[in-house]
Amino acid sequence: MLTLDQLRHLLRESAGADEDVDLDGDILDTGFEALGYDSIALIETVARIGRDHGVRLDDDAVTTVRTPRELLGLVNDANVLRAG
Repeated sequence: MLTLDQLRHLLRESAGADEDVDLDGDILDTGFEALGYDSIALIETVARIGRDHGVRLDDDAVTTVRTPRELLGLVNDANVLRAG
């Protein structure tokens, strides 16, 4: 299960982070664009999730997520299906 803190760490390591954005705040429902992450940075983050956590996500599904909450849900749902 991917946690918000783990996602924050991955976001910080991915391209696109604006130093003025506070990732430590309540970001669950903040849009990735507002956090300074474009689609390329999000794809890089998803690739790291796959590499670091073994969770592979469908490219089409990834393009629909707009917030960290949605991405965590997608990752954790995929992780449950993989484990089940």
